[in-house]
Amino acid sequence: MLEIRYGLILSNTKHPKLMNIRNIAIIAHVDHGKTTLVDALLRQSKTQMKKEVASQEMIMDSNELERERGITIFSKNASVMYGDPLNPSGQVKINIIDTPGHADFGGEVERVLSMADGCLLLVDAKEGPMPQTRFVLKKALEMGHKIIVVINKIDKDGARPQFVLDATLELFLELGVGDHSLDFPVIYASGRAGKAGLEPDLAKMTDIAPIFEAITMHIPAPIVDVKKPLQMLVTSITPDNFKGRLAIGRIWNGVIKAGQEIMHINRQGIQKKYRIVSLMTFSGLGKVEVEEVKAGDIAAIAGISDVTIGETIADPENPNALPLINIEEPTIKMTFMVNDSPFAGKEGQFCTSRQIRERLFKELETDVALRVQEIGTQWTVSGRGELHLAILIERLRREGYEFQVSRPQVILKKIDGKTLTPYEKIFIEAPEQYQGAVMQKMGLRKGEVKEMRSHNGIAFLEFIIPTKGLFGYRSEFLTDTKGLGIINTSFFQYMEDPGNWKERNQGSLIAHESGTTNFYGLINVQDRGVLFLDHGVQIYEGQVVGQNSRSEDMRVNVCKTKQLSNMRSKGEGSDEHFNTPKNMGLEDALEYIGDDELVEVTPKNIRIRKLYLTEIAEKQALRRGSG
Repeated sequence: MLEIRYGLILSNTKHPKLMNIRNIAIIAHVDHGKTTLVDALLRQSKTQMKKEVASQEMIMDSNELERERGITIFSKNASVMYGDPLNPSGQVKINIIDTPGHADFGGEVERVLSMADGCLLLVDAKEGPMPQTRFVLKKALEMGHKIIVVINKIDKDGARPQFVLDATLELFLELGVGDHSLDFPVIYASGRAGKAGLEPDLAKMTDIAPIFEAITMHIPAPIVDVKKPLQMLVTSITPDNFKGRLAIGRIWNGVIKAGQEIMHINRQGIQKKYRIVSLMTFSGLGKVEVEEVKAGDIAAIAGISDVTIGETIADPENPNALPLINIEEPTIKMTFMVNDSPFAGKEGQFCTSRQIRERLFKELETDVALRVQEIGTQWTVSGRGELHLAILIERLRREGYEFQVSRPQVILKKIDGKTLTPYEKIFIEAPEQYQGAVMQKMGLRKGEVKEMRSHNGIAFLEFIIPTKGLFGYRSEFLTDTKGLGIINTSFFQYMEDPGNWKERNQGSLIAHESGTTNFYGLINVQDRGVLFLDHGVQIYEGQVVGQNSRSEDMRVNVCKTKQLSNMRSKGEGSDEHFNTPKNMGLEDALEYIGDDELVEVTPKNIRIRKLYLTEIAEKQALRRGSG
């Protein structure tokens, strides 16, 4: 029997072997409780974990940034055994694959889903399926995965499980799936309480077992042939301090053994032999060394120095490559460069072009949605969205790197003489009273309304908008909706650039001289606009210290001190009030800067500066440009 699934030939025998393994991916929107549910699955399966890991929440979100933002950025693997421990033959090994929930990390999602045979679709019992859920679910259904719907947080105030179930069914219909996918099993759960059941009643639930039972009953076991030549698709790379690069992926056919010789087939089809140094499989949250791993399971191997994502590990006698994984193209680019400000090298551990270059190219090994192009001592880095690149910058900064980045730009395409620009689908939820402000801003940014509806005083809006039109909108949106709005975006397609873009209509307040900011100087300047710095901060000439209320740039002296004298008068200085400055984080700074400005990124500070620091240098550059 020949079966083809996801474009891969899985079996060529009359009686394919069903392995006692289930490979599942967990799909959920940001903050719908995915990581908390995985915690409950790991704990209640009596999975062995290190003491310091078991005592913490969000076990799977091990990255510092993931914990701070409450989102999953990097996909991770875990494995649990379900069944009677006294009867090993009756136990089922469940490989859990945690997928990123944000559309900017779609590069992670697509390849991670290729490892699974089915998915848990986790939906919030109050909010229902969200736009980012649609992105991952669509990919899973295209691959033919069986879906189990888990309606989570049923103990939440305002939970409406029946409404959410109807909305989920509508989403399946909207995605145009076949009738077989509409017959999905439904489990109700409270991940935080570690309980699940077939009815939305927490009192009738005892533990998380119904989810395990649904997985073993509805998710198909891998259909494999261990007698066929070895084929393993590498879906992620992780570094190991002792073993070097570890290639992680699912074995589609055959058996892989410790110390055996294998054939590595790269993206260009070039074949090269290697010997496996270490063979591991997942157990709990860790990896354990084993003698062999059979088809259907997920393995990690060491010993291939130049392996990258999407490549095939094959049998040396019969090397057959598996189809490469298609990844969505990047839509936004930024220029990274060595920091050349007056404070260069004072706050960072890695500041040279060689160190920055090595780190950026190292990132390419694990992030398939990223592109890096070298131009002299500068690098054009392209990614899937503002958040994708902002996370990369933040990670580099925390690792001790110091550099500068330019304003984000959209990646344009020229097809048949037309300039095409990327468009995003934008989904907005906001109280009805703020709908007018949102509509007005969307119109100014060339957004086109696709859908409008309201429910219980909440307006649901859907727009198609050029990616360029979204730059800098998130902070405005939060202000316009008083922090009560929710905004989500996903890539739509490339379309013709509408043109006639309005540039930023407010200028910057620029430091006139280097020194330390002073209360007296700041109070004199604060009426000119919004300040970004407090008193007692070291600055340099050409650094942006605030936003001007007018359209042009203005050089100001915020280091000015009050001339002291022996003369004093009653009430002197008592009516002076200093406004709290606006704190500019990394994403705020990236949204704010113009084409002639840069963001200086160091482990200690985020600074905004002019490309040309002095007035003389700026005038000389203008003359060169006009000449």
